[in-house]
Amino acid sequence: MSASPGPRGGQHIQITPSILNSDFARLGEEVARIPGADWVHVDVMDNHFVPNLTFGPTMVEALARVSPVPLDAHLMIEDADRNAVAYVEAGCGSVTFHVEAAKAPVRLAREIRSAGARASMALKPATPIEPYEDLLPELDMLLIMTVEPGFGGQKFLDLCLPKIRRARAMMDKHGIETWLQVDGGVSLETIERCAEAGADVFVAGSAVYSADDPDAMIAALRAKADAARG
Repeated sequence: MSASPGPRGGQHIQITPSILNSDFARLGEEVARIPGADWVHVDVMDNHFVPNLTFGPTMVEALARVSPVPLDAHLMIEDADRNAVAYVEAGCGSVTFHVEAAKAPVRLAREIRSAGARASMALKPATPIEPYEDLLPELDMLLIMTVEPGFGGQKFLDLCLPKIRRARAMMDKHGIETWLQVDGGVSLETIERCAEAGADVFVAGSAVYSADDPDAMIAALRAKADAARG
């Protein structure tokens, strides 16, 4: 494994660049351009759960061997119950499955954690958080999608902000330190709204990799989110 999972809890701001917007032919070099990142976000797509195809465990394992930053795998795949642990074995320190693709999310979260990674669950924009309130203590992180999953570079959906606030309120009510991640359209123009709503982990793809200096953009995003959190 490229890095051991971080401690559970801790609400400091984390920036997680997505390599979906990087040069796939030079992934090792692209990861080396973001030493200031907290995690590298790896979007795994199977062309079934979402209409796009990226990479599987073999590619992720190769990336884990060269990445100085721990990997955060976002599985946009069908049959997450059967395949998620393979990404822990490939070297990911955090693995996110979609609740819409999991038949037994509590069992799956426990299996991911038992295998040695942080367990995270993702919700599409139209999936409500309320049915999963009792499940939150089983998770190390909750991912709220702020675009429809499948492609990078989409416009941020402001309609997801109330769900972020409700999720943070639920975590506070239960006294848990689960991380709250947002993914989709995160930029210097949108990160403050997400942070104010309660998010503390931010996936940014095109905003980071379209910048002249990706690592400087990470610092700028972190500063904006820190300021918004007060």
